[in-house]
Amino acid sequence: MTVVDSTPVKSPPVDACVSAGPAHPRPDGQDRYTISEVAAYTGLSAPTLRWYEQIGLMPDVERSHTGQRVFGNRDLDRLAFVSRLRLTGMPIPGTRKRSRLLESAAATRITLSAEELALLEPIAGQVAGDRYSDMSLTSAARES
Repeated sequence: MTVVDSTPVKSPPVDACVSAGPAHPRPDGQDRYTISEVAAYTGLSAPTLRWYEQIGLMPDVERSHTGQRVFGNRDLDRLAFVSRLRLTGMPIPGTRKRSRLLESAAATRITLSAEELALLEPIAGQVAGDRYSDMSLTSAARES
């Protein structure tokens, strides 16, 4: 039997384009949040969170043995990034593409095409926040 702590998570309002947001409500390893807790923490509605998962903005949300969504700190980071992208006025397809690009760039060193770099570079500082401050954007065209 899996037990999920259902204590409501509260956070102060934060300008998402300026900072990476407050520290996670729970430490890694104890970071299991219900959809209602994530909705309260992020300000997004539960239907929006479900829709983000359906369209691929939140592709790897875990499920409990009963099929309920269980979010972790990594998911909170991704939601913060997606929210920053949405605040720039970016449409969903662009948000999905840039989110995948930045996540793969943060996980491994990748070389961006000149087109991909042109898409990310103007908004990288606004949307990446403190969590990706050590990442630099380079393209194959610049390296040669």
